[in-house]
Amino acid sequence: MDLLIPNAYAQGGPGGPGLIEAMLPFLVLFAVFWFLLIRPQQKKVKEHRKMVEALSKGDEVVTNGGLLGKVSKVGDAFVTIEIADGTEVRVQRMAVAALMPKGTMKSV
Repeated sequence: MDLLIPNAYAQGGPGGPGLIEAMLPFLVLFAVFWFLLIRPQQKKVKEHRKMVEALSKGDEVVTNGGLLGKVSKVGDAFVTIEIADGTEVRVQRMAVAALMPKGTMKSV
């Protein structure tokens, strides 16, 4: 049979990619995730933590639940927010989503 169809022998081809070439796509992908997802999220969390620590009496805030009110008491873990005349709600400090400019409650 060797006369009609020649035998095919495996040739010694080039070696596989080295360690650096194999890891390069993963490193690039990690760098993209770091700069587009992880780093901005860490920055946002840091700014929120700083804002929550700086809360003081009289600040107008919005909670994660959407309540708009004025801070009447500040504790270690909880903040009391006056949402209407004579109506106060206690929420966790971390539940405060944003500080609002003074006078926002009167304009709404």
